[in-house]
Amino acid sequence: MRRNLRSLAFIALLFFVSVMLAQYFSTQFEASKTIDYSTFLNRVAAGEVTRVKIVEQTVQGTLKDGSEFTTVIPDDPAIYAMLRERGVVIEVAMPPQPPFWTALLSTVLPVLLVVGAFFFIMQQTQGGGSRVLQFGRSRAKLHTDQKRRVTFADVAGADEVKEELAEIVDFLKNAHRYIELGARIPKGVLLMGVPGTGKTWVARAVAGEAGVPFYTISGSDFVEMFVGVGASRVRDLFNEAKKVAPCIVFIDEIDAVGRQRGAGYGGGHDEREQTLNQLLVEMDGFGPNEGVIVIAATNRPDVLDPALLRPGRFDRQIVIDKPDLRGRLEILKVHARGKPLAEGTELDVVARRTPGFTPADLENVVNEAALLAARARKKRISLHEMEEAIDRVLAGPERKSKLINEREKRIVAIHEAAHALVGRLLPGADPVHKVSIIPRGAALGYTLQLPLEDRYLVTRDELLDRVVVTLAGRAAEEMVLDEVSTGAHDDLEKASKLIRKMVTEFGMSRELGPLTFGNPNESPFLGRDMARERNYSEEVGAAIDREVRELAASAYTRAQQILRDNLTALNRLADALLERETLEGDELEAVLDELAAIKGQ
Repeated sequence: MRRNLRSLAFIALLFFVSVMLAQYFSTQFEASKTIDYSTFLNRVAAGEVTRVKIVEQTVQGTLKDGSEFTTVIPDDPAIYAMLRERGVVIEVAMPPQPPFWTALLSTVLPVLLVVGAFFFIMQQTQGGGSRVLQFGRSRAKLHTDQKRRVTFADVAGADEVKEELAEIVDFLKNAHRYIELGARIPKGVLLMGVPGTGKTWVARAVAGEAGVPFYTISGSDFVEMFVGVGASRVRDLFNEAKKVAPCIVFIDEIDAVGRQRGAGYGGGHDEREQTLNQLLVEMDGFGPNEGVIVIAATNRPDVLDPALLRPGRFDRQIVIDKPDLRGRLEILKVHARGKPLAEGTELDVVARRTPGFTPADLENVVNEAALLAARARKKRISLHEMEEAIDRVLAGPERKSKLINEREKRIVAIHEAAHALVGRLLPGADPVHKVSIIPRGAALGYTLQLPLEDRYLVTRDELLDRVVVTLAGRAAEEMVLDEVSTGAHDDLEKASKLIRKMVTEFGMSRELGPLTFGNPNESPFLGRDMARERNYSEEVGAAIDREVRELAASAYTRAQQILRDNLTALNRLADALLERETLEGDELEAVLDELAAIKGQ
């Protein structure tokens, strides 16, 4: 505070001196009235001027009435003769010489003003330190708070990942044991997984379990518009880390700085590549006893430079996948700590209803349920709020205020009833859990299908059954209403993508055989729209298009046949949806079991 006050006082003093000097030079002739040259000649000729003082071409004169004036005259000797004829007292003086200190101030003052303003601004913006002089300093944050420490006990649903990282923790705790045996501990661990799987949380747990300092920084914090800054920050980061070793350096979203070199248009040696080169050098230059371990996280391992992934840098590459049923249950228990649950709120039911959810999704589900319970003025969170939260995460909030006319409501009911009915009849489709015609998110209605267990492999027949269920809504509109609507746009897009993957990626084409078509694009800067590069002829391309059309047409025909055979059941299910708007769980099962067409299956 005192430093800021001194700076303000210094700036104020400089401003005051500059104002005084400006007034001194600008008011030298301010007391005199300025007149033009013609008026001056007329007054001299009339004998009104009694005395003049000439300084170069500036004249300061006195009139008979005692008033003073100022004017400027040309360099003409006739003027002096005219003044002598009229008896005017003439005084010629040299220009006044300002004192030496004014000249000194006029030279030094601007410099002092600029320097003082510069230091004052830097002190205000950086709290006493100039970032202009510290561009190369690392922006990593050091976490040493033991009270908020995260350990493996706080990480649920990732037992295999914790086992892999236990060796890293043991090295940080007992480094001498490994060094004595000449073992080389992995210098880097790369955590890979889709967004929301808890990569950052796992890295914090490693640091908390080992009880060592934990540096964290984002990959984008290294790169600046100034060349060389990123490489300097990398050097500074590792120098700081070595001082407090053993420790962990965590680089989040490392793909921001670790993308493959030379893959951009033009292949220039830009700032990002210099930063990556310095990172490679620092990681490969560790001694076995320095105890600095780098943990990085990314959801785009395909774009990383191969030099980063070689042994000696990121030796361990650990995939953090979406949790299975048991993992989801453990994660839900962690996030439900401290939250009052109502009787009958079984988390295993919630875990079975959330296949494919990431830990971030599950945390969001529990939080949304708590918000819904608080909004309803409830003291405890029930299973109803949990299920509503799952629907909000999957399809968005309900839009009950969106008014739909009866005709459109009938179309939506027929569409969703077809999805539910065909999904119930096909053996390869997932069981139908819920059907609703209440608008939610961007959808006017939705059918929720959930698998009975976690699945990792899907057969060709099961994929075709999924396509049939997806196209059933469009087929029902055409069959029952004798027209089609735009409501099947999302279904058609999903079916087209799935069929094309079956033909080009999964080798499930009867005509083209067990082959894949199209190479993943090797340039990480071209974006996802150009993810596969064409490596086949026009003839094969035509065959792929033909096979895709045939599979889609076959699935559509199959959906129509199933609906035609169960038309009465379709209409009755649509009527039930129009009456109740939402069918789920036992209520849905009861409605389906009442339909005679389904009982005979």
